Parts: sequence; C-alpha cells; structure tokens
Amino acid sequence: MGSRLPDESHAEAASTGSALPDTARSSEAMRRWRRRLAAEREEARVYRNLAAHRSGEEREILVGLAEAEERHAEHWMQLLGDDIGRPRGGQLRMRLLALLARGFGSVFVLALAQRAETRSPYRIDADATPAMAADERVHEEVVRGLAARGRARVSGTFRAAVFGANDGLVSNLSLVLGVAGAGADTATVLLTGLAGLLAGALSMAAGEYVSVRSQRELLGASTPDTRDAHLVLRQLDLDTNELALVYRARGIPAEEARRRADAALRSDDPVRSFSTDDPGGERHELVGTGLGAAVSSFVFFASGAAVPVLPFLFRMEAVGALVVAAVLVGLALLLTGAAVGLLSGGPPVRRALRQLAIGTGAAATTYGLGLLFGATYG
Repeated sequence: MGSRLPDESHAEAASTGSALPDTARSSEAMRRWRRRLAAEREEARVYRNLAAHRSGEEREILVGLAEAEERHAEHWMQLLGDDIGRPRGGQLRMRLLALLARGFGSVFVLALAQRAETRSPYRIDADATPAMAADERVHEEVVRGLAARGRARVSGTFRAAVFGANDGLVSNLSLVLGVAGAGADTATVLLTGLAGLLAGALSMAAGEYVSVRSQRELLGASTPDTRDAHLVLRQLDLDTNELALVYRARGIPAEEARRRADAALRSDDPVRSFSTDDPGGERHELVGTGLGAAVSSFVFFASGAAVPVLPFLFRMEAVGALVVAAVLVGLALLLTGAAVGLLSGGPPVRRALRQLAIGTGAAATTYGLGLLFGATYG
C-alpha cells in the first residue's frame, strides 16, 4: 500500500473518530488546531451577525457562509477529539470584526471580512482538507461580490464625503500655511482659513451637484425606454421580428438577439419579458442623488477645512498653531486614507500613508512658496 498525504490520514481519522498517532498529536499541532477552531467559530459569528442586518438574498448568502465556516470548525473539533479544551476566542481583529458586524453590519465590515478571507492559511496547512482550502478561496469571491454591492450602494455619497473631507483638509491647510509663511498675523491667517472653508465648501457642493446630476441624466438617456412597450409588442410581426434589432443595437450578436426577441414575443407576458431583460448584462452604477452628494460634499469639506483653523480659533501662537494644525490634519488624512483603503478592498495602511504623503507634500510646497513670496514682497 502506498503512503498517504497527512491531510488524507487526518481526514480519515476525523471521519472515524479514531485517535491520531502521538507523533501527529504534538502539542504544537494541538495548539494550531485550537487556533483554527477558534478562528472558524469567530468567522461564523461575523457572518451571522452580518446576516442579522440583511434580508432576502444577501441574508441567505451570509447564512450559507456561516454554515460553511461551522462545517470547517467541526473538522478541527473532530481532529481534537477529547482534547478540544476550553472554548477560546479567535484573533483580536476577528473578535472586533464580529462586534462591528453585530452593531453596524456596514460595507466596511464586509471589506474587512474580504481581507480576512484572503489570509486563509488552508492552502499550506496539511491538516486542512483540499475542500476546505477551496471553500475559503470561493468565500473570498463571495464576500468580494457582497462588498461590491455595498460599495455600489454608497459609492456616490461616500465618494463625495471622502473627497470633500480630503480636499478640505489639504486645501485649507495649504492655504493657512501659505499665508502664515508669507508673514501674515494670526488674525489674518484665521480670516483666510474661514474664507477658504466657506468658499471651498460651496464650490465643492455646487460641483458635486452638477456632476452627479449630469451623470444621472447621461445614465437616464442610456436606459431602455419601455413606456409604450404594451402598445407595440403584441402587434409586432413574429416572422420579421423587429424586436431583434433592438437587442442587436445593444451589442448582442445576431443569433442571440433573435433568440431573445423570440422568447420575449412568445412569452405569456412579452411586455414584462422585454422590460426586465438585460441584454448586455450591464448594471448602471448607483451614483446617488445630486442633492445628497452636494450636502455630503459641503458638510465634509467644511469639516475637513475646519481642522487646520481650530488652533487659530483658540488663539494659539503662530508657530504652535501651525504645528498643531499640521499634526491634526496628518491624523485626519491617515483616517480618510484608511477608510478609502477599507472600502476599496486595498491595504488600509498603504492607502493611509499615501494620503498623508500627498497632503504633506502639497502643504509643504505651499508653505515654501509663502516663505518665498513673503521674503520677496514683504
């Protein structure tokens, strides 16, 4: 009889309930199995907490993910047998994620869960079955799809909020540093900062409103018009089938266009078939409303632009106020960068540092120009 891989012998032992050899049940292996068990239980708790905030199809998908993680937990329980020990919590980040999922159930939690799935160790763990490794890889794609739905729902307003706050932080810090570098007194710097806050917030709000309204109008112009479908579809000639031309104009190949058109015209409710059919499989991006984007942009730009002005409102000395303003803005840039990273599914630390580097570079450049102009024209 040929030798078998470790995961095969472990899987057989798990299924029969028999004990593994002492060499396989080393203390190190036992600790690893307990960690795996705790992690699977924690992941199942995350998905069940998320499901509590959802309904319909998304709820069913999340419950399915939780049940899969519980099956994985059962594998480690069977390997441990009587040595399962006291229940232990998973890693701190997963416990925090479960807590956030129970309290909020937001798209940020899904984004964090997506990153957690990418770190699955089962591909290199001989004690995990190949099916478990495959499950985790599929889970990553499932969570990615759910997170994409959430991102689409908040994309318009969230984009305006994040970019508004970031622009407010960078532009007003640059303005304040530039004026201060030119030698202006504290009162002038404060007045300039407040003027920049109001002007920038109004400009951002107006720009976002026009941008989103224009985008919605463009999408509306591209949306199929089915208002008069009930008047014409039942009168079309089944032999010539003009409806196929509609599908072909949307980019569907000729044969597929004719098949779809035939199916729509011969159905019991051709109007409904035509109205609900999505020939190109295209999904219009949810861009939010113009008013929502404008209000969000105004509020968040003003919030960001207020940060570098705060030290001057409290009558701090010029140098001290500039240092405090730079530190506060730096922290805020790290926060917005991390938020963008989480929502986009990218590494939050890298996004945060990138945001900080860009903001710091812009502010330092403006301050240097202020010093130059102050020395030249002062």
